Amino acid sequence: MNNIKNRFSIKDLENLTGIKAHTIRIWEKRYNLLKPKRTETNIRYYDLASFQKLLNVSYLNNNGYKISKIATIEEHKIPLIVREIASQSNLESHAINSFKLSMLNFDQTLFYNTYESILKNKAFDEIFYEVYIPLLTEIGLLWQTDTISPAHEHFLTSLIRQKILINTEKVQSKQINTSKKAFVLYLPENEIHELGLMFINHELVNRGYQSIFLGFSVPMDSLADLQNYYDEIIYISYFTVKPEKADIDQYIKDFDNLLINNGSNTKLWILGHMLNALDLDKLPKGVTAFKSIQSLIDNL
Repeated sequence: MNNIKNRFSIKDLENLTGIKAHTIRIWEKRYNLLKPKRTETNIRYYDLASFQKLLNVSYLNNNGYKISKIATIEEHKIPLIVREIASQSNLESHAINSFKLSMLNFDQTLFYNTYESILKNKAFDEIFYEVYIPLLTEIGLLWQTDTISPAHEHFLTSLIRQKILINTEKVQSKQINTSKKAFVLYLPENEIHELGLMFINHELVNRGYQSIFLGFSVPMDSLADLQNYYDEIIYISYFTVKPEKADIDQYIKDFDNLLINNGSNTKLWILGHMLNALDLDKLPKGVTAFKSIQSLIDNL
């Protein structure tokens, strides 16, 4: 249990819940909703139970419950009311909170139970768009503010990766495709953030397209090997941290010269944070940039 984060500063709570520290203090003093503890050196901190309670309080507040009303509810009944509301509406918000708790506790069982509960009401692609993408966005911010450690992030993303793989295998095992058009999905060298690309692969396969997933850190030269196998290729790549800002223009030019200009029906579709470093109006003819996974899928 030593690796579980069980002490939180008020700033941690703000980052994790989205509730301002000033508001937390008011709820604490006026309504006695939280009871901070103190270290041996008299530094205030909140335990895991306080964090979980704050998530539930925030959830009820966002669903129409006044704080003064929540303060009168017996503590053990609050999670029951939250589950009841979540079963009727706002399932996504409740699921995101549960996934956060599973991450902080390294609790695989909670992750699986939460996933199975929302799977009863949503298809996998809906879960990814409506739950996983907002969750991963929050996790990225939490990591940047040192609220969570890289171990927390890796724990959560590995479980999400597992779900993408399982669902992709389900549709892929039933697919029969003889098309000479192929989507080739890859990440450039030293780029390892593959969750988004993995989900695009799932969506392509689910729609009956020929999709070849090469994974992370693929040298550009090796992509040319596929030119002899298909009449038409659309390469898809996700630039999260690589190529770096200083190199991305040259990367696109090199790709254009090596693959697009040498292939009569070759294109490159790109997404990711590093696109902010590009002048999208000056991309080569065969290169298309997308702002989101949804916009790329809509373009199919």
